[in-house]
Formats: sequence, C-alpha cells, structure tokens
Amino acid sequence: MARLPVITGFGGINAAGRSSGHHGYRRMVIDALPSSQVQNTYHSLAALTGQLTKSEGKWKDGNGMDVNLNEYLAQLGPALKQGTLIRGLENNLFNPDLLPYLKNAALGSASDKPLEFTLRKKDLPTPLPTGWSVSDPDLEGQVRVTASGNLDVSLKCSRETAVHSAGQLPSGFDPAALYPARNHPRGLQLTVFAASDAINSMGIDWEVVKQNVAADQIAVYAGSGMGQLDYNGYGGMMQARLLGKKVTSKQLPLGYAEMPADFINAYLLGNLGTTGTNVAACATFLYNLRQGIRDIQSGSHRVVLVGTSEAPLVPEIFDGFATMGALADDASLRQLDKLAENESPDFRRACRPFGYNAGFTLAESAQCIVLFDDELAMELGANIYGGVNDVFINADGFKKSIASPGLGNYISMAKAAAATQNIIGQKGLATRSYVQAHGTGTLQNRQTESHIINQIAESFGIQDWPVTAVKSYIGHSLASSSGDQIAASLGVWAEGIIPGILTVDEIADDVAHDSIEFLLKHRDIGQQAMDAVIINSKGFGGNNASASVLAPHIVEKMLTKRHGEKAISKYKSLNEKVAQKSQEYDSSTMESENRTIYKFDHNVLGSESIELSDGKLSVTGLTREISLSLENPYEDMCD
Repeated sequence: MARLPVITGFGGINAAGRSSGHHGYRRMVIDALPSSQVQNTYHSLAALTGQLTKSEGKWKDGNGMDVNLNEYLAQLGPALKQGTLIRGLENNLFNPDLLPYLKNAALGSASDKPLEFTLRKKDLPTPLPTGWSVSDPDLEGQVRVTASGNLDVSLKCSRETAVHSAGQLPSGFDPAALYPARNHPRGLQLTVFAASDAINSMGIDWEVVKQNVAADQIAVYAGSGMGQLDYNGYGGMMQARLLGKKVTSKQLPLGYAEMPADFINAYLLGNLGTTGTNVAACATFLYNLRQGIRDIQSGSHRVVLVGTSEAPLVPEIFDGFATMGALADDASLRQLDKLAENESPDFRRACRPFGYNAGFTLAESAQCIVLFDDELAMELGANIYGGVNDVFINADGFKKSIASPGLGNYISMAKAAAATQNIIGQKGLATRSYVQAHGTGTLQNRQTESHIINQIAESFGIQDWPVTAVKSYIGHSLASSSGDQIAASLGVWAEGIIPGILTVDEIADDVAHDSIEFLLKHRDIGQQAMDAVIINSKGFGGNNASASVLAPHIVEKMLTKRHGEKAISKYKSLNEKVAQKSQEYDSSTMESENRTIYKFDHNVLGSESIELSDGKLSVTGLTREISLSLENPYEDMCD
C-alpha cells in the first residue's frame, strides 16, 4: 500500500500576512471572525510589520514607546487592514508614477555647423562614433567633441504605469531585515522567510528529523516560475550595460528558477537529499507537490519540503502582462465601474473572479509545506494539518495560441474529483467537498474554468458544489498561487469559514454555474464540515494541475484504520509536546521574535566527512546511513 503524504508544517508570506498559524487566512475572513480572533490577527500583522514588539515584559510600538496592547491594536487596526491584501501600489519597490525609461532621439544643429560639446574624457564611447573628432582644450578631465551630422542619444524620461494595483506584502514588512540578505533578489528573501516559517511551524526541531531519516530520503522541491527578475537577479544582469553599470558576480547565479531550493538546502536545512523544481508557470507549486507526494507514496522518500517563491512586482513584468492585455489596468477598472477619467478606481476590488472583470492582479508570495509519510508522522508525533491524496497534471494538446486555454484541465479536474471520491465516497464528494478555483479575474478564465468545474460537477452528480477564489484577496502570485490556495484551505479546516469572493457583486452572464455555487459571501460551515478540497491551477502555456487535499479529521481516520487505535493513542500523546512547541513558535512571532533560519558558512562538510563501507555510505554527524543496496528493477533482463 502507498504511504500517505501528511502535511506536518506550512508557512509563508503573501499580501494577507504570515501563513503559519493561519494568520494570513484569518486576514481574508476577518469580518466573519469573533472579536478575539480579530484582535489576534491585528496582533500578528502589527508584529510582522515592526509596529509592535515586546521588551522586558512590556509591549512597545514601532518607535519603542510603551503601549497598552488592546488599545494600541484597536487604534492600529484600520491601518493594518488597509496595508494588506490587494491595494494601490506603494513606493517601497518602485515609484509607479515615475517609471524611468530611455527615449531615443537624434540631435541636430540649427545651422550647417557641426555640434560642439564637452565630455568627461573617461565617458568617451569606444570606438568613437562616425563623424566625431576630439580635441583636448586643456579642460581638466574633459575633452571637446565636434560631431558632424545628427547625434543619436538616449534621453532619460519617466512615465506613469497603467496599472496601480497589486497584491503586495503587508506594508512595512521587510524580509531583508530579518537576516544578512547580502543583496539577494527579493524572491530569495521571501524564500528564506517562508521556509523558516514552515520549518518552525512543525514544532519538531529539524535536527531531530535529520537523525530519524536517512539523508537520501529527504527532498526539497522549490522554485519560481519566472526566476529572480529584480535588479539583484536576472533583471539587473540584463539591464546593467544599458544603464551604464557593471554586472555583479551574483546576478546570474541567484537568478535561476531553482535557486529557492538551492537556498533552502544550503542555508536552512543542510540537505543532502533530492532537490530541484518543476517550472510550470502558474501551476508550479502543484507540479512540485506532485513530485513530492510521488516520492513519499513510493517509499523512496520520507520527508519532502515543497515550495515556491515569486516576486514579480517589477515594472518590466507589469509591462509584459499589460501589453498582453492580461492585467486589470486602471482604465479598464474605471470602465467597469463607470467612473470618470479623473476618478481613482477601487484597487481593493481589482481582481474579480467569475464576475464582470478586466484582468488579473499581479502579486508576490512565497509558500512552503512540509510533508512526512504517515508512519514518520506517527513516530514523531507530528502535527497533522491535512493530507495530500493526489495531484494530476495534463497538457492542453494542440493550441492556436500558446496563451489560450485547452482541454487539459478537464482531465486533471475529473481525475482529482475521482480520486477524492475514492477516499470519501460519492456522497462525501457531493456534500462535503469544495473547490479552490484558479480564479484569476480574466475573461477567458471565468468562461473556461467555470465550464470545466460545472461539467465535472454534473458528471459526478454534484449539485451546488461550493467554489471560491482567494486571488480576489491576494492577487495572482504566478508560481505560488496554488500554494496560496492550499494555505487558505488549511485555514478553512482550522476556523470553519470558506472565504467568499467579496469583490464580485454578481456572476457574469457567460459563466457556467448550473451545478456549482460561487460563494460571494463568507460561508461558516464549521471545522469538520468539509472532508476534502480540490485545488485547481491553470498555468500559462497549457500547464494544468488539480490536487485532492484531505482534511485532518479524514487523515486521522485513515491513520487509525492503518495503524490501529493503540498507535493513534500513542501518537496523540507524542503530539502534545509537538503542538506545544508549535504554539510557542507562534507566540514568539507575536512578540516580533525573529526566528528566521539562515546558516551561511555553517558546518560545511568536506570529503573527509564521507565514509564508504559494506554497501553503505555514512556522513559525519548523521545517525542514519545511506544504503547502497539498491533494488534492481531490471533483474529479469540481466544475466
């Protein structure tokens, strides 16, 4: 029998806040929470953004002044809400009203005389342009240039961006301040935070995991869809010469799409096991998740960290998607709401999945989950946040346009529904499951995805299948988007509230929904009302993935059946200490204690740390040996 991949830790950061402890999820449903949970959510955001700390037993504001906690959070609440989720672009990444660009021009003289000007000698171009002559008029460090004919120049200009909305990280949160960032691209800064958050959320020290599992049975699958495209990554490498700057030694290596996995291995875990990433546009997280669960189901691996990090809020990416007509720009939002040209759109409602919409909203996010096989989870008393039943991936077949949707998502969704039905039955699928839709907010998505989900519901005998779309809150983080969906789904099981699509007043006429129900309001269902969720993702280029994820109470039933009541009782006893450790971590974050993991130049091992003997490989400091007695799958073909 296949081993069950169990979610034992999760963490990350997006426009709603920190993922572990379900804080980001609670920000989405804050209007449906009791006052104590609202206060807790404000507390988390205030600590995350540096506006609340605790020192010598006293609460202090961002300036170090003593404050009354409850009064301060009540006062700060509106600003914390305003500084989260989709909103108008802030200036911490770039100024959206003053985007620099170069405009080519040809300078000529008003008469037949050549142009004359002075120039610093070190700024002379090499080779000299045709028609230039240079003389030294005894100017200190300068020369006089005479240019015949037109002079081609590039003029520094600025413009206003067409898109002023995005799913930005909470206002005031700076991942680079949490560890020695050393000019790391923003996507890698987010990786360090997200992976640290996930590892700390486990309540089990990573060294304990390493001593209980052989090194080759641990895997990390993490990456980004677009690579690191800000100035400290590929973006700066491509721009440097054009901007008159030098390429740095870090820009190329740190720009790779798989660098999030490399950072996690080298600076957080010291991982010697399997590593890599699948790059699949907006479905990247689920592609990595499929790789991870296959490893666990087969028994080749016992621990897998799955993650993605995407930091695409740079002007060039806005330009690229806007030119495609994919983004909800300001003009389109005004047109939707019938606003005058001088009126500001409601940026909070920029993303409107399955309603009348204008495009998607770009966002940044990093999400990680930790998977154990079911036996290891029982042995270590790990927290159980859910279980991954299966992930299905299908391409679109022949396409007229690489950006257009195709048939692949029908297959992946149908298989995910069938796999879910295998576990919880047809009645469970029909009445105790729901769908986290890709729900980007584009015209094509609302038409195609609604038709897919509706047809799947009809074929499986489902009526009023609940469908939600969290991009309406946090935007589209590309590679990390399905990680955002999973983090929100884990929150639903913790609090019992499915986030509604609050940015939509009505479902568009071209959206299919005979057998499905798009939730336009929060739905309070209770903690154990849903046995499973289907996570759907439709990636650019025809990368479709759908996952069947099981609720923690279903996982516990499955573990009881496999391992027995006695083993479950022992597990629950072990879990008490683990759960307490997780809670201690959560409490520490509320006091702004920085537990970001970053181990640069830490315990670096050389060849002397490896010992080979008797079909085994041992590594200094690790209890478990790596077996070299490999099964030969081609034994019947060998002499």
